[in-house]
Amino acid sequence: MRGGGGQGGGTQGGGGGQGASGAGSTTCTLHPPSGPSQTVPCSRPGLGTFNPSDGCYWEVDTPQPPASDPAWNGHKPGDGALYNVTCTYDGGQTAGGTEWAKNPPAGAPGGVDPAQLAQQAIKKLLLSGPDIGIEPDPAGQGGTVGVPVWMWNRPSPSTTGPTSASAAAGGITVTATATVREVDWVMGDGHTVVCANAGTPYQASFGMKKSPTCGYVYADTSADEPGAKYRIVATTTWAVHWVGGGEEGDATTTRASQVQIPIGEVQVVGG
Repeated sequence: MRGGGGQGGGTQGGGGGQGASGAGSTTCTLHPPSGPSQTVPCSRPGLGTFNPSDGCYWEVDTPQPPASDPAWNGHKPGDGALYNVTCTYDGGQTAGGTEWAKNPPAGAPGGVDPAQLAQQAIKKLLLSGPDIGIEPDPAGQGGTVGVPVWMWNRPSPSTTGPTSASAAAGGITVTATATVREVDWVMGDGHTVVCANAGTPYQASFGMKKSPTCGYVYADTSADEPGAKYRIVATTTWAVHWVGGGEEGDATTTRASQVQIPIGEVQVVGG
């Protein structure tokens, strides 16, 4: 059995790159009873995998001892397994021993991987691209060169968040929560507008003012574009934080929507 206590529990976290859904890369953190938290390897050769629940490294004892070994402590081979456990003390010393466990610790080979559960939870979020609001109305006459265009993302759990979903297995539940980081508006004329919020819905009382949060002014008409319209693609970058199984991490994912808008010129009538 294990000799002595460990240095406290731990957590696992990380960051994901922009693009497709994912649980992100992971790093492990040891929380000692005294002193600051420490970043530690999530696995160490000869010691095994870091277990966030106790802050120790667990590695399956290979080969497993015979049934007569007292380390089984009343259990039988095949009913769980025996693990070599190594814990770190504040002074840098290590202690450990042999532990029986019904199931492998979270993150260990053969055990439930919280990062994989996080990927399942992210897929359940049902995130969408922006619910595009735009003025001038693309369904009408559209806009005019030099006249401000207002863009916004109509709020809902699936378009602006926050929204959460969970996945569970092996007694572990991981919950992922998504919030919008930014919306990139590719305006169709070679320019992009990055908006750090949902934008401001247009009201008739605003007249010819520019949007205070998310807008654009075209310098050229869309006459030479397919269908004589600019294709606007709005892409939401979602920031996802997940937690469960004694671990946590971060990921990003993107979703896109599009709309087409005609942009004409001011017609001057001669006198």
